[in-house]
Amino acid sequence: MRIAVVGGGAVGLVAAAALADRDADVVCFERDELGNGATGRAAGICYDAFADPLDAAVADRALARYREWDLLEPWPYVWVARDEADARAVRAQVDRMQRLGRNVSHADGATLADRYPALETETITAAGVAHDAGLLDPTEVVDALAVRAREAGAVLRPGTPVSLVADDLRTLATPAGEERFDAVVVAAGWATERLLADADVDLALKTYRAQVLETTPVDATLPSLYDATREFYWRPRGDGLLVGDGAHDASPGEWNRDADPSFLESALGRLGATTTLDPAVARSWAGLCTATPDRDPLVGRVADGLWVATGWQGHGLMRAPAMGEYLASSVLGTEHPIDAQVADRLDPTRFDGTETFDALGDPTRDWE
Repeated sequence: MRIAVVGGGAVGLVAAAALADRDADVVCFERDELGNGATGRAAGICYDAFADPLDAAVADRALARYREWDLLEPWPYVWVARDEADARAVRAQVDRMQRLGRNVSHADGATLADRYPALETETITAAGVAHDAGLLDPTEVVDALAVRAREAGAVLRPGTPVSLVADDLRTLATPAGEERFDAVVVAAGWATERLLADADVDLALKTYRAQVLETTPVDATLPSLYDATREFYWRPRGDGLLVGDGAHDASPGEWNRDADPSFLESALGRLGATTTLDPAVARSWAGLCTATPDRDPLVGRVADGLWVATGWQGHGLMRAPAMGEYLASSVLGTEHPIDAQVADRLDPTRFDGTETFDALGDPTRDWE
C-alpha cells in the first residue's frame, strides 16, 4: 500500500514508522518543521496512573515503548487534594488503579514532606503517587521518532502543506500537484478538523488554548505534580520547573502564542502557595489542544480510505507510541494488542460532528 500520513508530530511519526516497518510505502507530510505543533509545546509528563482500563492499557503500552526507545526519564508523578471532596476522589482513584495493576500508592502530607521538603504539605488531605511515571523531552522525542521513521523507509516531507481533494479522499493536493494514495492518515492536531471540513467530513472536535511557563532555576528536589484543588501542574525541566494551567477556548485562526500576563501571575502565585520556592519566569508560551465531547480521542477510519487521530485532550505525546501503532494496524487491517478495547470506544464516527460541548470539561475526568 502507498500511504500518506498528514502531520509530523509524535502520533504521525510513530504511525509512519509502524506502517513502513510493515512494508507500506509511506510519505509523511508536515506543513512546518517536524513536531512544530502540540508535540513540540507539550509538557512531556507521562504516567500510567489511570483508573479506566482502556486508558491504563494505552498508557502502559506507550510508556513501555518510550522506555524501549530510551526516551523516558523515570520520575514519580504525584497528585494531591486539599479539600475533602477531592480527597475522596483521589483515594477512590488510587484504589481502582491498584486493582488494574498500576504501581501507584496512597500518600499523605507527612509522607510527602519527608520526601520533598520544598513542598507545602500542611493542607494536603490525600495524595496518590505513580511510581512508574516519567518525563520526556519533546525535542528529543521528535528527533528520535523521525530517525526511526526514516530508518524504516518512510519519506518525511516537512515544510509541505497539503489538503484533501473533496471528491477523492485518497488524493492530496500538494505544492507540487496532486498525489494519490491507497490510504490517507490525518494526525494533524487542531488542523485535522479544518483539513477534513474542506473535504466535507465533520468531526466532533473543539480546540482550546493551553499555557505554560518555565521558571528560573530552583534548588529543590520535586516530583511532577498535579494539584487537583488548585488546578495546576508542574514538572521539573532543566534546573527549573515547567508550570501549566490557564486553558481556555480559542479560535485556531486568532490564538495568541504568548502566555497571558494574568496566567503568569496566577501560576506563580499558586506555585508559591504550594512550595517554599519563589522563582521568576524564564520563558512562557501557549499552544493549541483538541477535545471531544466524551474526552476520548478520535482514532480510526472516518471514510473509505481515510483515517484520523486527534482529540487528545493534552495527552497526545504521552499516548503516541500506543496510538500511532494502533492506527497503523487499523489502516493495514492487522491485529493490535489493544484492538478489542480501542475500536468501538475511540471510533471517530461515534459522533455526527454537530455536537456542542465544553472543550475544557471536568479536569477530574482524566483520572476516572
